Order: sequence, then structure tokens, then C-alpha cells
Amino acid sequence: MARWLRPLVGALLLLEGAAALSFLHHRYEELVQALFRVQSQCPYVTRIYSIGRSVEGRHLYVLEFSDYPGIHEPLEPEFKYVGNMHGNEVLGRELLLQLSEFLCEEYRRGNERITRLIHDTRIHIMPSMNPDGYEVAAKQGPDSNGYLTGRNNANGVDLNRNFPDLNTLMYYSREISGPNHHIPLPDNWKSQVEPETLAVIQWISSYNFVLSANLHGGAVVANYPYDKSQDQRFRSHRRTVNTPTPDDKLFQKLAKTYSYAHSWMHRGWNCGDYFADGITNGASWYSLSKGMQDFNYLYTNCFEITLELSCNKFPPEEDLERQWMANREALVAFIEEVHQGIKGMVSDENNNGIAGAVISVQGISHDITSGDMGDYFRLLLPGTYTVTASAEGYQPLTVTTTVGPAAPSLVHFQLKKELLRKPVERKASGTRMNNKALHKKVVPRATRRGTQK
Repeated sequence: MARWLRPLVGALLLLEGAAALSFLHHRYEELVQALFRVQSQCPYVTRIYSIGRSVEGRHLYVLEFSDYPGIHEPLEPEFKYVGNMHGNEVLGRELLLQLSEFLCEEYRRGNERITRLIHDTRIHIMPSMNPDGYEVAAKQGPDSNGYLTGRNNANGVDLNRNFPDLNTLMYYSREISGPNHHIPLPDNWKSQVEPETLAVIQWISSYNFVLSANLHGGAVVANYPYDKSQDQRFRSHRRTVNTPTPDDKLFQKLAKTYSYAHSWMHRGWNCGDYFADGITNGASWYSLSKGMQDFNYLYTNCFEITLELSCNKFPPEEDLERQWMANREALVAFIEEVHQGIKGMVSDENNNGIAGAVISVQGISHDITSGDMGDYFRLLLPGTYTVTASAEGYQPLTVTTTVGPAAPSLVHFQLKKELLRKPVERKASGTRMNNKALHKKVVPRATRRGTQK
């Protein structure tokens, strides 16, 4: 099937039996009620949990969809959506509530596509990462809300400038052939982040997320890493530098999946800006330091993009239904992108899973690791790849595999114990490093605050 026909076919499948939903702005208490209402309607495939609290004590709730809620099933990928990181960018918050109701209702109706998605994927939906900022913005309302009113958390901190700066460490590490993934955090990182940021870091450290998007407003474009330019001479939004990751082509494909499934994002002209195909490299737009999407890529196995979804950060209620219809297919299609590339088990000779095994793909200098059960997920474009699995105390194993355009290829690795252990200076790109010198030599510099991401 042609790539551009897939969103159309998917949209037709979703139209059948689509539920009538209410389109309102939800304050914190109403948001909580909406989440628990969905959970009560679909109790066997949902779970609600909190990853922590905001500065003012509001829970950061997550709604999970899975055929076994609360359980990671081996070879079933973990996916997440995060909304309302900036408190006054509210469309993502409402879209994720709509998506939650939609998934539940369509599952109950027996929609084959949605049923398969929930059975094959563990989906985590956080409608609001910044509930305190939202309440500030909501008091102003959509008509008189200022461009920055409620953007920050209750301590006045922009949460998308509050994650540890791993980009600077990575750029330096690359020069000394250090690690290209799971960059270690500085010793004092907890004292430098807000409660909401801390909760998210602990959350993404506890789940082996594979794919993610965080939902923003103020533009209409799918933004992909890196957000931070390596050359800090180009901090101004007037002087930009494309700064691709080793997975640049894959990230472009992920971003296009959303933009072309969206009703108008792919057209490029929105909000007075033009982005070809409705996508942009973050640093090519403007350089952003300490952002969440780069942190996901550099610290975990998760590939995250940032979705800017509306010119109006706080759209009026009468516009919510139109926005939902524009984003519905894109939200579902992007989740489905978690099922591509390769996946499998890394085990020892007794079929025991090996956690933390490094999966390296020749020609792509960004590795991922296996989860607690030994399963791994490596997103890749269609093609033929040489893949190596390695783990401490085991002989590495290399295979060649071909990835197709549909379901992921299943590639298992059974590693043998090393015959003779010798002290080796580990300089391979896949080395997980805890090197204090890396942090001492690299002093991240502050960057300009952007206007959207």
C-alpha cells in the first residue's frame, strides 16, 4: 500500500461507529473525573497511576491502555503521549482526553484496528505535565489569555528548559569516542530540576519506552531532535543550524507520519510560518537547551518528537471539535509507528533474559539497550542491517537482518559466556559510561528561551 494512502484508509476505519464526545476545556478536577470515567468504562484494559505531584500538590496522572494493565509483556512495546507541558498550551491536554475516550469507546465497539493496537501496545497517556500552570492560564480564559500566562510551573520555571543538558555532554563525548546513548546524569541533577521534571525523569527511567510525543501549541509542525545546536554561536532564532541525530531519516519519517495524517499540518503554511512537509529539525527552527525530547533520546531508549498543534495556544471551545477531527487519525497513526524496525529477546544459554544488553546497528551511532526482561525494541526504516548484541561477561553476537515496511522483524540473540575475561579498555560506541570527568570538563552554557517548544 502506498505510504500516503495509509492515513486515508486508517481514517475511514476510524469513522465507522465514531463516538460522540463532549468538547470542553477541563480544569484539574474535571480532568481527573474524565480519566476515572474512562477507566470505569474500560476497566479491563485501562489503569490510572500517578508519577508524582506538581509544585502545588496536584497529581501527574497517567492513563494506561493495555490488555494486561500494569504489566509489561515481553516483546510488547511501551508508548507514551505527554500533553500540557507548558500550562497555557492546552490543545494537547484536550486532545489526549478525547483520545482516551475514543480508544475506550472504540475498543468496546470492537473496532478491529483499535483492539489490535491496545492488545499489541502498552499505551501511556499523560494529559497534563503542568497542571499548576494550566490553572493560571485557565483563570484568564481563551479570550484574554496572555502569550506566556501560565506557561511555566508554579515556581516560574519553563519545564521544557529544565532537563539535564545531555546534548553538550554528548557532543563532547563524541569527540572522545565516549557513549552514544544513555549519557550519565551529573551527580547533582536532582537539585537542579523541578518536581514535575523529576517525576518525568523517574517515570521514563522506570519504563522502557520506545516511542513518544509531547504536545505543544503556538505553531503547527512536527518537530524532531536534536533541539539543541552543537554550534552555540547560532543560538538566535535568526541564525539556525540543522543538527541531525544519527537517526535523522527515521525521525523525519516519524514526523511525516503525523504531519501527513493531520488534516493540514503537512501543507507547510501555518501560523505565518512555512515548514516543508509540516516538519522541522528542532535546532534548524531555533536552538533549545535542556529540552525533553533530546533528553529522551540521549538518556533512554525512547524516540520522542514534539508536536506543535495549533496557532492559538488556548483555542476556544467551539474550535475543539474541529481540532480533534484534524488530529484523531494522526494520533492513532503515530502510536502505530512503534511497531517497526526490529525487536527480540537477548538471553543467555539457559534462556534467561539479559537486562541492559547493548544493541548496536552498524552505520548508526546510537545504541539502545534491552529491558528488565531481556526484550529490546530498535526502531528502523526498511532495509538490511548488521546488528550486534553485547553484554558484560558475554561474547557479542552479530547478525544481518532485513526490515520490511510493515511489522517489525523478530531477531533474537542468545549470548554465550565469555571464555576468558580480560580487562579491556572499553571505548566502543555502545559503552555505558559513568565518567565524572565527562561532566567536569563540559560546562553547559545557558541558551536563549524559545517561544514555542
